[in-house]
Amino acid sequence: MSYLEPTEFVTKMVDAGESKVYMSTSDTLIRAFMAGAILALAAVFAITVAVQTGSFLLGAVLFPVGFIMLYLMKFDLLTGVFTLVPLALLDKRPGVTVNQVLRNWGLVFLGNLGGALTVAFIMSFVFTYGYNIDGGAVADKVSHIGEARTLGYKEQGLGGWITIFLRGVLCNWMVSMGVVGAMISTSATGKMAAMWMPIMLFFYMQFEHSIVNMFLFPFSMIMGGDFTIADYLIWNEVPTILGNLVGGLVFVGLPLYYTHVRTSASRNLK
Repeated sequence: MSYLEPTEFVTKMVDAGESKVYMSTSDTLIRAFMAGAILALAAVFAITVAVQTGSFLLGAVLFPVGFIMLYLMKFDLLTGVFTLVPLALLDKRPGVTVNQVLRNWGLVFLGNLGGALTVAFIMSFVFTYGYNIDGGAVADKVSHIGEARTLGYKEQGLGGWITIFLRGVLCNWMVSMGVVGAMISTSATGKMAAMWMPIMLFFYMQFEHSIVNMFLFPFSMIMGGDFTIADYLIWNEVPTILGNLVGGLVFVGLPLYYTHVRTSASRNLK
């Protein structure tokens, strides 16, 4: 059978979280770097498709190819380890501590950031032929996205900050469903189908993904976006990361773990 029952794949989630805790520093950084780079390429690909075709829906339909590629290669995103790694701690796996969980998150964050920034500089060079011309329609679109999703939130004050946080929650709720969805099947096609749906949803709904934003906003600034690094951090990246943590762990990891691993005893009602 290519389909696994929840009791089987949730155990795989805990096993995956434990394995990431014990991964070497170099392997963690390399896998995270590659994940950040591939997701950044998928983002610029989807935006390019949307701009050139006039169909944002088509861009959203195609964006999941990046997530699928990085997942099948076992590369790591911060959004995924937010969901999986704490489960090893909750399950009291031998030797797993809070410090190890935080260490893993920190290393994956650094690797994702490095990969995303690398692609941001490469693509800005490519679009401008070495910064000799403007970046064209795609670069113009991204620069305006950057402004709208920092300064646009800033104008709304606390309500804007909370909105980003909630979009981050919704984003990693869906992204983590993609991560978990890949575990319900033992076939490559089954994994791809299960990942495609929630990833497409988050991108089309323009929810906030911390790693996509690690590429999008630096690229936007290079392409002329009129906002500062402080604007980006305070009015996007920080609340997005916090929202991603809550969305993945609270709405995906914990419900699955507590209902399929630490299940409560049932009562026989007469």
